[in-house]
Amino acid sequence: MAFTFFFRDLQVLEQLVEYSLPIIAGRSYPRVWDAGAATGQEPYTLSILFAERLGHFAFGNLRIDATDVEPTGQFGRTIRDGFYPEAELNRLPDGILEKYFEPEQEPGFRRATEKLRRRITFQQHDLLSLQEIGHGYTAVLCKNVLLHFQPAERIQVLRMFHRALAPGGLLATEQTQEMPAELAPYFARLSSDGPVFQKREELT
Repeated sequence: MAFTFFFRDLQVLEQLVEYSLPIIAGRSYPRVWDAGAATGQEPYTLSILFAERLGHFAFGNLRIDATDVEPTGQFGRTIRDGFYPEAELNRLPDGILEKYFEPEQEPGFRRATEKLRRRITFQQHDLLSLQEIGHGYTAVLCKNVLLHFQPAERIQVLRMFHRALAPGGLLATEQTQEMPAELAPYFARLSSDGPVFQKREELT
């Protein structure tokens, strides 16, 4: 289970959301796969960013499938219920804490609002199984995971993401991740200052 925190690598997340908006507007039930969700801070951050940019109806149709190699049962209360210590949440941007996290009876903790929790589904998944959890995803987010794989494994996992994405779907990785040359026919880089790629319609 990787170390993470809310709004980590914010530039990457904001770019992914920004580029996703036109795609989401054309789909009834857009889905996002957050691969490597750890203890949930990243998918909850992603949910907040989408909530801030989408209207009530569009956000209500969004689904974020969050996966991690560790079993979710080990961190059930944290992940499923969005239950986090206030000391961790204090770093959130102004206005976000009160808007999206409710006080709990247990002192020193807050819980993600139902609005956020209803958008996220958590499950255990090993990326190296090379079995995608679904198809037709608007976007796939995989940060701070690929760097732990061998180059050949990385290519196989990226190909799996390509299969999972809908035509024109987006892939976001960590800032340091370069797309392997072998996958140039599969993905086109969208931003010169961020690791956001778009699935190519046709392989060449």
